[in-house]
Amino acid sequence: MSYLANTAGHDSAIRTRPAPVDLRHLLKLATNGTQAMFNVERRAFCYRLRQSGLGLVQEGLSDRYTMMTLLGLHRAEASGLISPVNINAVLLRLVRDTSWVTNVGDLGLLLWLSAVVSPERLRECCDNARLDSLLNGLRKKREKRTMELAWFLSGLAHMKLAGAAGWRDEAELARSAYAGLQATRGKAGLFGHVARDGSLGGLLRGRIGSFADQVYPIYALSKYAEAYRVPDALEMARQCADQICRLQGPLGEWWWHYDAKLGRVFEGYPVYSVHQDGMAPMALFALSEALNEDYDEPIYRGLQWIGGNNQLGRDLINDSEQVIWRNIYHRQEYSARFESVRRAVAGATSPEGTSDLVVRHECRPYHFGWLLYAFAGRSISESGRHRRAASARPGDQRQRG
Repeated sequence: MSYLANTAGHDSAIRTRPAPVDLRHLLKLATNGTQAMFNVERRAFCYRLRQSGLGLVQEGLSDRYTMMTLLGLHRAEASGLISPVNINAVLLRLVRDTSWVTNVGDLGLLLWLSAVVSPERLRECCDNARLDSLLNGLRKKREKRTMELAWFLSGLAHMKLAGAAGWRDEAELARSAYAGLQATRGKAGLFGHVARDGSLGGLLRGRIGSFADQVYPIYALSKYAEAYRVPDALEMARQCADQICRLQGPLGEWWWHYDAKLGRVFEGYPVYSVHQDGMAPMALFALSEALNEDYDEPIYRGLQWIGGNNQLGRDLINDSEQVIWRNIYHRQEYSARFESVRRAVAGATSPEGTSDLVVRHECRPYHFGWLLYAFAGRSISESGRHRRAASARPGDQRQRG
């Protein structure tokens, strides 16, 4: 394994060592749990389920979360689970009316979903989307947000891997998205939130990146390298993955914000469940398959965090409600954030305080989407390495263990 696992003080930090999370149970919970988040009339998933005095209530709608959730449910179906949602009917709604597509990130997710679920819809998807303005923004470098660029690059890579036609200058667009990601990357291999520019806001946001700004590029670069045969992209993904693995917390925490210039954690909390059981595994499995290397140890150490191996000793999996609670955060969020920034500016390296941590009782559908996308259909080979099951899916034909 090429990264250096951060195990200093690990055993002393664990008060109890819980049993490993039962993945089969988790996959069933995630599949079934999406039903309560689906708005049948609008054919879309909600923004979130929030615990209230009346129980769990839906709030808002999100096409972005809908696409992520469908990606996971499609993999769940391919592995033998039953989706509570008609995936193709929802995809058809998204493709036929693309008025909700306002940036290349949304377009990338739609391409990704179409390539994986229904490659024959890619041409219709491209014809209906307002491509001129979206792609103009990319070419003129107005679209410079790391996460959205990564989604767009992932969509193009999956379109290429599916062998489906989209538009003629697909390879050039992929190169532009790749160059955009390179512009958001810091010297330590981590990614800032946007490409750096001369403004004060650009300097800060170009230096500080969220966990999402790390894992989505890892996934996108892994798929781009596979689809377009670009080994430098794979090396970029490896460097970022190795760095976040070195920085992983003593209980398997994937932290919230990173300093891309100095290669360190900028802000630890909140720690999100979806990072632990969905986004980190999704990205690291994709890289592992592209490199034929093993990232299982940090993946499964992070997974145990949701089952009670966390600072509160709380199991965040709620079977009765069929949810996984969203995160553990500081009760005094704003003062904690100010303190985190102050400590980062002062160069502090010791962990932030954990005396006022609490659980946020809400769940979002994309959490289950990425969990299913990461783990559904995986089996353990004789060597112990986790592999995607042999049944191929459109757009995933070249995945390997």
